[in-house]
Amino acid sequence: MDLADRVALVTGGSQGIGAGIAQMLVAAGAHVVTCARSAVDSPAPGTTHVQCDVRDPEAVSAMVAELVREHGRLDVLVNNAGGSPYALAADASPRFLDKVIGLNLTAPLVVAQAANAVMQQQESGGAIVNISSVSGLRPSPGTAAYGAAKAGVDSLTRSLAVEWGPKVRVNTVDVGLCRTEQTSDHYGGDDTVAAIEATIPLGRMADPTEVGNVVCFLASDLASYVSGACVECHGGGEPPAFLVAQSLHVVNHPDRKENA
Repeated sequence: MDLADRVALVTGGSQGIGAGIAQMLVAAGAHVVTCARSAVDSPAPGTTHVQCDVRDPEAVSAMVAELVREHGRLDVLVNNAGGSPYALAADASPRFLDKVIGLNLTAPLVVAQAANAVMQQQESGGAIVNISSVSGLRPSPGTAAYGAAKAGVDSLTRSLAVEWGPKVRVNTVDVGLCRTEQTSDHYGGDDTVAAIEATIPLGRMADPTEVGNVVCFLASDLASYVSGACVECHGGGEPPAFLVAQSLHVVNHPDRKENA
């Protein structure tokens, strides 16, 4: 996947999944700019970092304008910034909901608007890759607003692909469970993580660079006829709950037969 001399912007690209995406874009030859609300003392090799709150439209416009002044173009946008604290839907305040939806749905559209304005003026156009989640594909208890926002990102991708083609291709990666520096905070200790990984058909969580490989493909010429697609990167997904319950029942049933 050759992205030599292309300029890519990765929001939330200084840690977690975003860092893995940035790493693989660099490996493919791209000039990578990452952004986050916080400053970074030592950007990852091959990247530069800018401080920007993607929820602030004026800050986003200024960031993209400065990036174009510095590099002369913008070929790839990866809308990765997002996330949500745990909160039951019955208890979530309107202010909390506004912040979650703002970060996970409104902000990606605002950044995409700024990037599209640049890409439409370029002879080669550009590619936008939105990072969504399996939370938008199945129930998301405890993060209902986040799941709804990610479902919105999938829908947004399809609409933007229609509105902004043929110059700009827009796709989404629906990401499943991924090992990052925050894995233990989200899922617990090694035993809990191992139990969770046992439910994944491929037997493990993803590495952030594996998400990065999917992003590189969608950003590259290998995906020149792929737009409006939602690519699921989740290791095979999650088995239906009734199958898990059935399996436990068969294992524990006193009349269980060896060939059951």
